[in-house]
Amino acid sequence: MVRSDRTGGVAAPPREAAGGRPPVLRGQGATVAVVALGGALGACARYGAALAWPTGPDAFPWTTLLVNMLGCGVIGVFLVLVTEVWAPHPLLRPFFGTGVLGGFTTFSTATVEVQRLVDHGAPARGLGYLAATVLGALGSVWIAAGLTRRLFRRRAA
Repeated sequence: MVRSDRTGGVAAPPREAAGGRPPVLRGQGATVAVVALGGALGACARYGAALAWPTGPDAFPWTTLLVNMLGCGVIGVFLVLVTEVWAPHPLLRPFFGTGVLGGFTTFSTATVEVQRLVDHGAPARGLGYLAATVLGALGSVWIAAGLTRRLFRRRAA
C-alpha cells in the first residue's frame, strides 16, 4: 500500500509485523473486544429465550421470529438515537449494535428452521415463516425508527 504525504511525495508502506504481514488490527483491539463481549451477551440472551420457549420440530418457530423482530425493533431505536439524537462513545455502536444485537438476532437459525419445516413436510409453513421473518424484521426496524424519531421531535419542539 502506498500513501501520499503532505509534500506530494510517496510515503513508505506500513511496517510489517512479525512474520512479514502488515499489522491488520493495529489500534482496533478495543473494538474487536467490545464486539466479542457484546456478541456473547446477545447470543446468551437468545439462547435463554430458546430455553424458556422451546419449539418442537414440527411447530412454527415463534420464539426465533419474535427474537428477530424484537432485536430489529431495538436496532431501529438504537440507530436513530446514535445517529440523530446524541453522539455516543465510539465503542457503543460496535458493542451494542454489532455485538449485542448481532448476537441476539439470528437469521441463520431462521434459515435452518425454514429448512426443518420443509424437511418435516410443511413447506407452506416454512415459506410463511420465511416471509414473516423478512417482513417482520424490516417492519420492526421501520416502525421502531419512525416512532423514535416522532418521540424525539416532539420533545425538541
